[in-house]
Amino acid sequence: MAHQAHSYHMVDPSPWPLFGATAALLVTSGLTIWFHYNSYLLLSMGLLTMIMVMAQWWRDVVREGTFQGHHTPTVQKGLRYGMILFITSEVFFFMGFFWAFFHSSLTPTPELGGQWPPTGIKPLNPLEVPLLNTAILLASGITVTWAHHSITESNRKQAIHALTLTILLGLYFTCLQAMEYYETPFSIADSVYGSTFFVATGFHGLHVIIGSSFLMVCLLRLTKFHFTSNHHFGFEAAAWYWHFVDIIWLFLYMTIYWWGS
Repeated sequence: MAHQAHSYHMVDPSPWPLFGATAALLVTSGLTIWFHYNSYLLLSMGLLTMIMVMAQWWRDVVREGTFQGHHTPTVQKGLRYGMILFITSEVFFFMGFFWAFFHSSLTPTPELGGQWPPTGIKPLNPLEVPLLNTAILLASGITVTWAHHSITESNRKQAIHALTLTILLGLYFTCLQAMEYYETPFSIADSVYGSTFFVATGFHGLHVIIGSSFLMVCLLRLTKFHFTSNHHFGFEAAAWYWHFVDIIWLFLYMTIYWWGS
């Protein structure tokens, strides 16, 4: 940084955006082929390529921020704004699903039997697995906050314990949701109820998986002494994202699982 007269990070040319876009194309095309022809080949190639790109892109960002000193206070401020805008875009993403749900549930059409849930749909009991998943995510919100406070207090051992517990709770949530999907008495093809239920809860489940991978990278970095009490934005961003996932689940639980049943 000595040759620069400013505190901004001039990013070096990188192949990962192009490779990442190619991986995304392979994944979406692979999903289409899987849906229509029941072939996993292209989807598997896309997912493998995406994992490889993620690992190498994140490695480069970690090098820039931790070892090369590019993440100055000015750069960190920009990263914070970027993460806030990203989470805001995610809020609007889920708003579309809630809009679709309320549009159909508040004024059920004759095709739905004039009622909600529609005729023939047996909804899930909100006081069983959904309530347990709610408790799990709320507990994980507490543990990730515990990890954050431990990092700011330079208590690395406690931070590792808290972050490990958060990841285990996230994985437990994902397993329970997968079991719930397997036993659900309706499918995504069962009227607008099935569509809104599986798309909204499924995308939330995808966000839990993404958040869990985010936290796993942070745990790896924490064990390698990458975070200090005043330089740990990577973890902060992961914690913000995890709290966002918690809040969205509360809205999903109250509307789709509880009120909608």
